[in-house]
Amino acid sequence: MSNFIRVALAAFLLSGCTFAKSQSMPYKAWRLGFSAPAYMEVWIESADVVDIQEQLYSRAMSGTASILTPPNNSGDPRGWPKRAGWGKGKYVTGADLPKQIYVRWQSLVEPQTYQMVINIPEATREIMRKGEKVFCSADGQWITGYREAIGIRLVPGGIAKVWVTGPCMTPIEVTTVQAVIDPRGPYEGKSGGHHRPLSAVSKAYVEKFGVPYDSWK
Repeated sequence: MSNFIRVALAAFLLSGCTFAKSQSMPYKAWRLGFSAPAYMEVWIESADVVDIQEQLYSRAMSGTASILTPPNNSGDPRGWPKRAGWGKGKYVTGADLPKQIYVRWQSLVEPQTYQMVINIPEATREIMRKGEKVFCSADGQWITGYREAIGIRLVPGGIAKVWVTGPCMTPIEVTTVQAVIDPRGPYEGKSGGHHRPLSAVSKAYVEKFGVPYDSWK
C-alpha cells in the first residue's frame, strides 16, 4: 500500500473504533467499475475501498478500464458521456457501502501516474439504498431497481467523474475529483519510470489528433 493511502487511512481511522458487521444496503454487494474515453487508455494499479464499517478492501479493482478503440481513428474521445455506463469492474464482495475509494492509475497516452481519494458522502449512499420502480425495456417488466454500482471515468489530466447507477436505472452524477500526480511514477517507483505500453491503435489516434484535454473541463 502506498504512503499516500497510508496517510489517508491514518486520518480516517484515528479513532481505532470497531463496529459490528451489518450491511446497511438492501442488496448483497455493490459494484465498482472504471471506464475511459476512446483511445485514452488507462491502467489501474489499485483501487482500494474503505467501507462505512471502517473495513479496508485492498485492490477491490485493478487492471484495464472499459474503453472503445475502433480502427481508422473512427472513435471520438471528446467530452463526457451523456449516459454513463457501469465500466469494467467487479462487485466488492463482503463490503458495506463505501466511505472512501483510493485509486492509483497510469494514464498511458500522456504518460503519467495519478492518485486520488474519492470521498463518498452519506447523501450518495442514500441514493444507493433507495429503491425505485423502473421499467426494463429489455424484458418488458417493471422492477424495483437500485443504483448499486459506482462508475468512475478516468481521463487524461487526472480528472475523474463519478456516477451511481444500476440495472435499468438512469445514472446520477455525484462528484468530480482532480487527482494529483504520484511523484514516484508508475508502480510506486518500482518500474524505473516505465509505464505500460500504449496500444498501436490508440498511439495512432494520439499522434494524429493529440489529447483533447479541453473537452473534459
